[in-house]
Order: sequence, then structure tokens, then C-alpha cells
Amino acid sequence: MGNIWLFPYRIGQFGGAAFLIPYIIFVVLLGATGLMGEFAFGRMTQQGPIGAFDKALKTRGKKGGKILGAIPVIGTFIIAVEYAIVVGWFIRFFAGYITGSAMNAADSGAYFGQIAGSFGSVPWHFIALLLVLIVLLFGISSGIEKINKVMMPAFYILFLVLFVRVCTLDGAVDGFKYLFIPKWEYLSQPKTWIYALGQAFFSLSLSGSGMLVYGSYLSRDMNIVDGAKKTVIFDTLAALTAAVVIIPSVFAFGLDPASGPPLLFITLPAIFKVMPFGRLFAILFFISLIFASITTLVCLLEVPIEAVQSNLKVNRKVAVISICAITFAIGLFVENGDVLGQLLDFSSIYIAPLGAFMAAVMFFWVIGIDNAKSEIEKGAAHELGSWFKPMAKYVYVFIAMFVLVAGILLGGIG
Repeated sequence: MGNIWLFPYRIGQFGGAAFLIPYIIFVVLLGATGLMGEFAFGRMTQQGPIGAFDKALKTRGKKGGKILGAIPVIGTFIIAVEYAIVVGWFIRFFAGYITGSAMNAADSGAYFGQIAGSFGSVPWHFIALLLVLIVLLFGISSGIEKINKVMMPAFYILFLVLFVRVCTLDGAVDGFKYLFIPKWEYLSQPKTWIYALGQAFFSLSLSGSGMLVYGSYLSRDMNIVDGAKKTVIFDTLAALTAAVVIIPSVFAFGLDPASGPPLLFITLPAIFKVMPFGRLFAILFFISLIFASITTLVCLLEVPIEAVQSNLKVNRKVAVISICAITFAIGLFVENGDVLGQLLDFSSIYIAPLGAFMAAVMFFWVIGIDNAKSEIEKGAAHELGSWFKPMAKYVYVFIAMFVLVAGILLGGIG
């Protein structure tokens, strides 16, 4: 979801293909250290953050792990509250294009402003959480896995259809040039590297929570190295797929590729109004966003659901319904776009990178780099090279801390 929401904006902001170079470097580095680490930490402990942190500290005879583990759980829950609202926006736009109201709106900005106002999206917000609740009630294999097997391929197929259409637009070639001809001067700007790091970090969902919970469901013979590699590949493909649809469209109609997150809700709707068959392609576009955002929200909500199940000893149905109900109730009071943005900044600047840093310290330092490496190698086709220990124990832990500090100083980098 972060790839659709923010990646095209970052490319527009930092010189097109120049941004891709540091981004690919960082996404590979993070996937080979932090992502594998969170998967393996969850699998080793068979717990979410609260239980995993507790078990890690107990190996050193220490207490307080559950309190520390609650931090990434709370942070992820806050993000889930926000994303539920955003999914509601996507559903509202989809319905608006079905009925024609979004297409006929005189001002796309004003149309979005009504939706993003206080209590402006209550029924759509509710529908979003209802859809996710149904998926979550079916559990991991029958719910999350099955929905992803349908929705993620559908996302790529729908965006491929949109890409073919975009290629026929006059002026789209300028967007492709902007994307794939590097402006080398941007590589000399530290902010290009910092924001590429932030985008890669958050795109892989490194927060000491979601990937750790998913790891706790993995079998002992699962190849974590291969799983992390495929995650990086398809995550990057999703980012590029979103970019080659959105950026050329913006160029074709002479709009600003660095206009920020409003690209999705104001700029692109303005394009759909004047594009031949724009209503049809708007419907396809927002279906794609709904599919991508639901899979993201499912992942986010699985974190507090696992925490409630494991620590309050309730069955899954009770945990799912309770968490979804609380998510909706809190979300009602932050539907205003400005409030939502402030809350999202707080969670992404402070809580998510702090959770990733703590998980890295717990796994690579407290449990120990030798034990961490051994756990990652279980089920893998080959042992990790000598590069892994220093890269995970020192480089990745430093990067996680850097993301936290840089985010605070710059007001967010992902």
C-alpha cells in the first residue's frame, strides 16, 4: 500500500530514476537483514511482539519484555486505525465512479474534501472494516492466505490494464523518460538517500510487529531467506507498477509529479475526467487500490488480534470482532484528513521505527547473532555468508536507529 500511496510521489520529488538507485540498494539491504530477522524472530518464539520480546529478555534473566513488546503493537494498531479510514476513502471513490458522482464533480479537490472531513466517511469506513473483519474471521490459511492469492495477482493484472491505457496517452513518454532517465545530480543530495531509505524501510513493513507476527505462523522448514527475497522482489515490482501508471498519467496532462499524496485523490481523479473512457479506468484503478489496501489492513490488524489472543487467552472470533470494533470506534474521531495526517506522522515517525529498532536489538543482540543466524538458516537451501553477522548486528541496527532519528529531525521520511 505504501508503494501506491507514497512511492510515485517520492520519485516525483527526487528526480525520477535517480531515486530508484538508492531505493533498490536499501530495499535489498533491509530485506537481507531486518526482514529476515523479523520473520525468524517470530518463528523462533512462535509469538507476536509482546511474547517474543518477553522470551528474548528471559534468555538473559530479565523482565519487562511484555511492556516493551506492547510498543510496536500499539503503534501498529494506530496505523491500522488510520488505514481503515483510507480504505474507506478508496471504497467511496470506487462507488462514486460507479454512480458517476465522482466523475461529475465540478472540483476534485472539493469532492475529496467532503470525504476527508470530520465524520465524512462513516459508512465507507464501516464497510472497509466489515470486509476486513470477514477475512480475518476465516483465520490465517482460510482467510488471509486465500484473500492474498486473489487480491494481489488481481492488483497486478488491473494495473497492467491501466498501464496499457497510459501508454496510449499523448505526452506519457515524458513521464517514462522522467522515471527511467536518471537525473544524476539528485544522487549528490543527502535527502534523496534518506528518503529512499525511509521508503524502503516502511515499504517492507519493518516495525517489529506485522512481519514478526506473520513469522510466528511459519513452519520450521519454511525457507525464510527465499521468502524475504521474494517479498523484496514483488514489493519492488508493486512500487514500479504503481509508478509507471501514475507518473506518465500526470505528465500526459501537464500536472505536477511531485504534488504529494493528493496525487491519488485529487490529481488522478482530475485526469480521469478528461481521459477517454476515464470512468472505466477510474473504476479499475480504485478496485486495484481497494485490493492492495485491504491486504495491508489485514496485516496491520493481525498484530493487535494476535496480542489479544495470546495475552488475554480469548478465541480468535472474539479477538477479531473486538479489535475491529475498537478500530472503527476510535477511527470515527480521526476521519478528518488533518487529524489523520498528524496521527499517521506520529506513528510512522516515532512508533514504527522504534519498534523495528527494539526488535532488531532483541533478536540480534539479546538472543544473539549466532542464534539469529542459525534460526534464519533453518529451512534455507544454503548457509548465510560471513557478511550476514556484521550487516545484521551492526549495520541494520544502526539503520533502524537512524530512521527513527532522521524521521524526528525531518518530520518523517516514510
